[in-house]
Amino acid sequence: MSKADAREPLADAPRSPADAPTPSPDPAAPITPLAGPTGHPAHPAVVALPIGAWVASAVFDVASHVVAEPAFLAYASRWLIGLGVLGALAAAMFGLMDLLTITPGTRPFRVALWHLSLALVATAGYAVGFALRGSDPAAPVPAPLLALSLGALAVLAGAGYLGGALVFTHGVRVAGRPGAADPGSTAEPDVERPSRRSTATGGGHRAITDKE
Repeated sequence: MSKADAREPLADAPRSPADAPTPSPDPAAPITPLAGPTGHPAHPAVVALPIGAWVASAVFDVASHVVAEPAFLAYASRWLIGLGVLGALAAAMFGLMDLLTITPGTRPFRVALWHLSLALVATAGYAVGFALRGSDPAAPVPAPLLALSLGALAVLAGAGYLGGALVFTHGVRVAGRPGAADPGSTAEPDVERPSRRSTATGGGHRAITDKE
């Protein structure tokens, strides 16, 4: 063995059990079974109800200014809005369960708070619109109520954009995401690289890996 190898620390020295890393919790696991099983969270499925109801209500509102007999469209739009409010409250309940799986103070947590805030603003706007329309809504839908619904829909689109970022950028409740020990971490996963050491060969040095 050369002097260069004698001075080289042992890269493959065994570690004691105390040095072993503590396994991190699965970021895809729900905080409670009510939030949906791992890899199948309930929140993304439930949000389809208010989104679909509110988009349909906007179509009915606009159509009420086009057709000859708009009364049925205005009536249907009001109840679609009410159905969407109920669905949004259910989605918020599941969303709060997923929020509790994110590490506080991290970027994903802040994104989740903005997502929740915008969703609540949109829901409040639709709830006000539902109340103002009354049991016998005017037809065609008055311009102020139409503007309120379209504004709430725009806010909802912003909430949906942030919700997509939570899943596709930060991997919240995503199963099998490599290297994501914590949904609060945005660092790249560690990649194991072979350690390199040099050994004397004649008058020079040659870099070798542990696999040699």
